[in-house]
Amino acid sequence: MLYWLLYEKLFPFFHPFRIFRYLTFRTAFASLTALLIALFIGPYVIQKLREFQIGQFVRDDGPQTHLKKSGTPTMGGVLICIAILLPTALWSDPANPLVWITVFSTMAYGTIGFADDYIKVVKRRSLGLTARAKLMWQGLVGALVAAALVALDQFKMFSTQLSAPFIKSLRPDLLWHRWPATEPHLALLAFVPFVIWVTLWLTLSSNAVNLTDGLDGLAIGCTIIAAGALTVLTYVSSHVVFADYLELQRMPLAGELTVFCGSMVGASIGFLWYNAHPAEIFMGDVGSLALGGAIGTVAVIIRQELLLPFIGGIFLLEAFSVMLQVGSYKLRKKRIFKMAPLHHHFEQLGWNESKVIARFWIGALVFALFALTTLKLR
Repeated sequence: MLYWLLYEKLFPFFHPFRIFRYLTFRTAFASLTALLIALFIGPYVIQKLREFQIGQFVRDDGPQTHLKKSGTPTMGGVLICIAILLPTALWSDPANPLVWITVFSTMAYGTIGFADDYIKVVKRRSLGLTARAKLMWQGLVGALVAAALVALDQFKMFSTQLSAPFIKSLRPDLLWHRWPATEPHLALLAFVPFVIWVTLWLTLSSNAVNLTDGLDGLAIGCTIIAAGALTVLTYVSSHVVFADYLELQRMPLAGELTVFCGSMVGASIGFLWYNAHPAEIFMGDVGSLALGGAIGTVAVIIRQELLLPFIGGIFLLEAFSVMLQVGSYKLRKKRIFKMAPLHHHFEQLGWNESKVIARFWIGALVFALFALTTLKLR
């Protein structure tokens, strides 16, 4: 709204307001605004969660050191969502449809997480929504996001061409356009590959962050790193000079997502202030699903979803550790890890919580830096 008011409306009367046209300026202030919002309203949110007795239920079959965390206020993801969405609305261009698609995705996945957390709190058990129900709703949100992007593609405001790391010439189009004109009823099938592709990535991304959220500050610290990498990627993907130099698929409208990613960085840093070990508040599924959905949506929009395994490397490792553990037990009746997700495996090996968190943050940083180096290695 500040962009619309100060630049589009008041700039002709007061020329210093031209500074609001620059993405770097608005991204920096969006990040700072998000940080301040999280820091200032954090104590209020923690107090209200305690008053409503919204505390974490800890499984008794997990690491015994976690039992003391039982009752710590959860659903702190509400704080994260507020701290992301308000600065985005203030500092981004409200006429940009990609911003609103990303905001919708974040809120929708956050709503699924809220429902999951609510059931856990009311039922006083560690299981919330059933796996089938959660996947169904996540898939529906992913399909809606894909449908919105397909609609923008028809107006030349988005490209369904995929960017492949390391291979600049490989840009397959996931939207099939060349169906015979004599068979218009088959035209709907042209959307199917792209919708399935987007839905799979968003579902994987949201669940991966959710599975990583098991130690104080682990998921939010990795989110700061991933969101920082996405801030760089969105900026260079929209910049005419950088995109041409790096031979990226240029997406001018995606530039406004730099403001969103900056807000995510600031909000995550602010939340980490209260979530650092020993945590005063947990993000809950409302936070982890929202952040995972946001990361996946931004990556899909800038056509860098194939970089997600590196941008969010720790998230993907955590998710695959669970898949391998479950698959191995079902097929062989044997476990690969002492406990899944992966961070619990290292706890069972004797690493203390702070060491696991710090080393996983280092791993996340290495993954993110590698993702950024692929921009030139093409």
